[in-house]
Amino acid sequence: QVQLVESGGGLVQTGGSLRLSCVVSGSIRSINDMGWYRQAPGKQRELAATITSGGNTNYADSVKGRFTISRDNAKNTVFLQMNNLKPEDTAVYYCNADVRVPYAFSSRTRNAWGQGTQVTVSS
Repeated sequence: QVQLVESGGGLVQTGGSLRLSCVVSGSIRSINDMGWYRQAPGKQRELAATITSGGNTNYADSVKGRFTISRDNAKNTVFLQMNNLKPEDTAVYYCNADVRVPYAFSSRTRNAWGQGTQVTVSS
């Protein structure tokens, strides 16, 4: 079993900052790509940012220059620092990870999601 638990969401005013955290736990051999996705009311889930195990990052155009994704491999944790928040950033933010887990006498990759954390930006 693999669990992803997010924290750090909340209510903030326009221009404010929040830092999201996501801890991955369970039977883990290693973690490959990690990322943050978000889903606003009435909209599809969309990518916010991803980071590889080597630290290469990718951002949605809408968050470039304002959000920073990072990870602590020793603690199986990924972070999303969100600055200069806008009302359009309001959404449920989900953590995602590709996790290598034990399987038979080897391992396999499992893609897992967290339950989400609400971020609300007031104007």
